[in-house]
Parts: sequence; structure tokens; C-alpha cells
Amino acid sequence: MSPAQTETAQPDSGVKHFVLDTNVLLHNPGALFVFQENHVVIPFPVIEELDTMKRREDDIGRAARECIRHLDRLRQAGELTKGVRWNEVDLPSYVGSSASQNGEAGTIAIDVGDHVRPHVIAADTPDNRIIAVAWDLNQKPGARAVFVSKDLAARIKSDALGIRTEDFENQKIDADRLYTGFIEIDTPCDTIDDLYRDRMLPIDDLSESLTVRNDDGDEAYIRELTPNQFVILKDIEDEAHSGIGRRLADTDHLIPVTGQKKPTYGVMARNVQQTMALDLLLDDEIRMVTLLGAAGTGKTLLALAAGMAKVFTEQRYDKLLVARPIMPMGRDIGYLPGDKDEKLGAWMQPIFDNLSYLMSTRGSPNQNADSIGAEQRIDKLIGDGRLVLEPLTYIRGRSIPHQFMIVDEAQNLTPHEVKTIASRVGEGAKLILTGDIEQIDNPYLDQSSNGLSYTVERMRGVGLVGHVTLTKSERSELASLAAKLL
Repeated sequence: MSPAQTETAQPDSGVKHFVLDTNVLLHNPGALFVFQENHVVIPFPVIEELDTMKRREDDIGRAARECIRHLDRLRQAGELTKGVRWNEVDLPSYVGSSASQNGEAGTIAIDVGDHVRPHVIAADTPDNRIIAVAWDLNQKPGARAVFVSKDLAARIKSDALGIRTEDFENQKIDADRLYTGFIEIDTPCDTIDDLYRDRMLPIDDLSESLTVRNDDGDEAYIRELTPNQFVILKDIEDEAHSGIGRRLADTDHLIPVTGQKKPTYGVMARNVQQTMALDLLLDDEIRMVTLLGAAGTGKTLLALAAGMAKVFTEQRYDKLLVARPIMPMGRDIGYLPGDKDEKLGAWMQPIFDNLSYLMSTRGSPNQNADSIGAEQRIDKLIGDGRLVLEPLTYIRGRSIPHQFMIVDEAQNLTPHEVKTIASRVGEGAKLILTGDIEQIDNPYLDQSSNGLSYTVERMRGVGLVGHVTLTKSERSELASLAAKLL
């Protein structure tokens, strides 16, 4: 949670004690430094849990190790059991911190006390001992303790004990108002014609159409157009007459978006949102594209088709790299049969399904069918090193230049993990993030706190980045009905 939000949301004021649960630090190790002038308290059981998890080779283990390194740096400023001010330590450049408006920084302390617990949490479990720290602080006169956890059950337990309890919202966004990447406006017929005739339209020509008025006709506000945002223009007199424009990055003009004249690796856009998505995917000037949508909207298929066209046909990039986070809906990858390659083959099967479709004569009707099947063609591309399929576990620490990189199921990543991935992208590379924020398998993420939603909002308006939310399922009639009704 953000201390600034806490101060504005609550009538009281002054310095607080924020007791952090382990999952907050695993979600974002930099959470230690975002509570401004307030005091951060780390219960000793949290250190024990971090010590246990540091041996893991996944993102949780890396987060645990990073948090332990932060605490080790803080020891240079004094005894952690007494509390040290975090601004007295040189933090790595990648760590985001937040001091108060007057520049003051709070303290970070480790609580090593053995606190008496209420009988309802008398069981000696790590969660109960962590909650007991906030409980003990609340019993002291004048103390204002807040328990911060991403564990819903822990929040319910602490709230039932009368402890002020909150989620970590520093990296949360409003999922209900998430940026969609496009708007619809009603405009005169001549405006649409001018856009396609001149191949460019000043945004000032849309000022009247972008103005939202009250019921009495007075101006309420003007809708903003951000770089690479699409505008669906509808003729106010003829519903059949419409057009699509995109604000060209870092300019005050719209450029027209036209439908495909030929398939993109055998794929044609089936609706307006898919047309906009392909426009971003095929534009080499746009270095990052985020595609959000429910199952069957075509986000992964479109990204793969564009990547294959750019890498295999145009040879604009050296490789097509496709990665997925290992966040299974059921059992983990270790339980799958076979060696590493066979395990990854099973985990990457959704990608293989899309690739097989695109490689088949059905998926690519304009390509010449040959004697080998789609599976053999995929194996050959992998063998040649032009197609790389990997879990995100193996991406960290690498530099990825001149590659078309697709990260599927990005809704299962934390904001910190997305930042790590994006920082791997080298010169001449393009990064695509796809996902469905309504299907999150990470137990500590939701629609507002996952890395995909966070990236969509934070990168909004950046000239090198584009986004589209796909809304219509095109997989099949049954899939569309299931997504809507179930």
C-alpha cells in the first residue's frame, strides 16, 4: 500500500508503524523503502521465511535473496533491532524509494520480541507470530500499527483482532478503469474523408468531437489522446461510414489505420481491435506492445503471426523468442514426466498449438505446402536457432538484442518481474506482453496488482509503447459463449 494513499484516505495523521508480511517483500523487495517517513517493522518470523525461501531457484527465491541483501545493507547504518533510517544507506539505482514531501525518511526495524498472542491465534505458526507483532504494537498507548499483507486470510484474521489491515497497494492500479488503447468518437463525414485522403489529420480538427458536454450543453472536459492511442471515428450521419486513426507517437497528428491487404502469416484481422493490434505489432518504430483480452480474443495468435512475419519472412529480427512464466494452474513443471526438454514441451504446448496452426496450410493458405508437416517445420526452426521457446526462468540475466520477444500469460508476473524482463531487451528488439487479467494463477496477484495491468498504465503515453484491449472472442462460437456466460 502507498503511505500517501493512507494519509489521504484516513482522517488521522502522523507517523505510523507498518508491519510487513513476508509475501509483501516477495512481491516487491523494494517495498521496504516506499513508506515515506513512517516506520517499517519486519517481524523476525519474516526473516526466517526469507531464509528458507532464498534457496529456491525461481522468482520467489530471487526476491528473497534481494530482500536479504537490502537488509544487509541497512545493517551498515546501525542496529536493525533498534531501527535504522533507510536514507542513510546507498541503495541500488533500480530500487524505487519514497520519502515524505519534506524529504524525511522513516526507519526500518526487525522485531525480535516474543509477544503474547490472543487465544484465537495461540497456535505457534509463522502467520500468527507475525500478526502478534502488529497486535502488540496496537496495545501500546499512542501507537498506530498497520498490518500489510497480500495474504487475504491473514488480513481477515488480523482485521478480526481489531488491527488496522491493508493490502500492499503501492503498485496497484484501478483495473475497472484500465487503459484500453482506443476511444470512439462521433465526427462529421468530412473529417473521416480528410484522414484517409491526406494520410494525416491534425488532432485540433477533432477538438469538438473530443469535447464531452453536460446535459445543459456546457463543456465538461476534453478527452485526451495519448501517443499511439487509437480513435474509432464514426460518421454522425451515416453509421456505415467509419474509420480508424492512431495518434502518431510524439506528434499532434492522427495517421489512418487501414485493413490488411494480405494475410499476416496466414492470419487476417477479424474485428476492429485485432486490426489495431496488428497495426502496433507490425510497426517497427513501436518497441513494446501490450495486448490484453479474454480467452479466444486472438492476442497470442496475432503476436505469433506478426513475429513470424517479421522474423521468417521480412527477416527484420534475428530470432523469435517466446516465453511463458512457470505458473501452473495445477501441479508444477517438476511433476511433469520426462527430462527438461520434455517437461518444457508439455508446458509450452499452447504455444506449439498456435505455431502448428500458423505453419499449417490451413493457417497459411498463401504459403506453399511442402512434404513435411508443421511439427517438423517447427523443429527445424528451433534447430536453426531462429525460434526459441523458453520459460521465463532462463531469461533473467540475459541481454536480448535484435529479437522479437513474446511473453505470454504476463498477468502472472509481478510488476518487479516485468521490469526485470523489459530491462533485458537490447538494441533493435521488440517486446510483446500478452495476457488475461481475469485468469491469474499467482496467489498473491489480482487484476489491479499484476505486472501486465501495471505496465499498461505506467507505460501509457510513452512513444515507443502501444496497447490494445481485445474484447471479442474469435476462437469459436462455443468459446465466445463460454467466455460470456461461464
